[in-house]
Amino acid sequence: MLKTIKRSLAFLWKSFCYTLGVLFIALLLYQAWFAAHIWYWIDHNPETTSFMQARLDRLREKNPGAKLKQRWASYPRISEELKRAVIVAEDAKFSEHDGFDWEGIQKALEKNQKRGRVVAGGSTISQQLAKNLFLSGQKNLWRKGQEALITWMLEMLMEKERILEIYLNVAEWGDGVFGAEAAARHYYNVSAAGLNAEQAARLAAMLPRPLYYERKRDSEFLQRYSETIRARMPAAQLP
Repeated sequence: MLKTIKRSLAFLWKSFCYTLGVLFIALLLYQAWFAAHIWYWIDHNPETTSFMQARLDRLREKNPGAKLKQRWASYPRISEELKRAVIVAEDAKFSEHDGFDWEGIQKALEKNQKRGRVVAGGSTISQQLAKNLFLSGQKNLWRKGQEALITWMLEMLMEKERILEIYLNVAEWGDGVFGAEAAARHYYNVSAAGLNAEQAARLAAMLPRPLYYERKRDSEFLQRYSETIRARMPAAQLP
């Protein structure tokens, strides 16, 4: 009887270890899939992102023939004014941190705790790019952990300039409008390279709520926030 119990326990332990090993290997392969894509995108431009595909699916529910507005603009062909404006608005320490602005995260947590609801985020440009490229809109601990890992991979494998270039080309700026080139033409009928300081500041101010501000272009808050961004742009540090 005792021998039977021991054999059963040994079998269960081996089965547990085997299952754990298989899960660990599967997790490693899953992370390798993300890393391989990031490695490829060091010198190849992403054709789409998880977030862009989700938006396209939503648009096609109403119009099966819907297409996104997006045209890639290389880093030198994007206005420096827009680069400065986006860094000011989204991630002032972008050129300095390793993907995570711990001070910004702490301030956001304190602000949210004080208000009793989520009113501020501490996501960096690298974190936002990680979400846009690969992840769904669901919010849970698993997704936050995966976001952190992808952010780390982006920072380890890519130069800051490339991270910013991709971000500026896949960021949402309106209903079906993605990237600096499409945004510049949609709102101002100029190229991404032709954006001036005022236009760049306004586009950067739209980033937190692009669908809302596309409809409310005369928003008083948007105007005030744009002016604040523009005043701070000269001090922005580009990668």
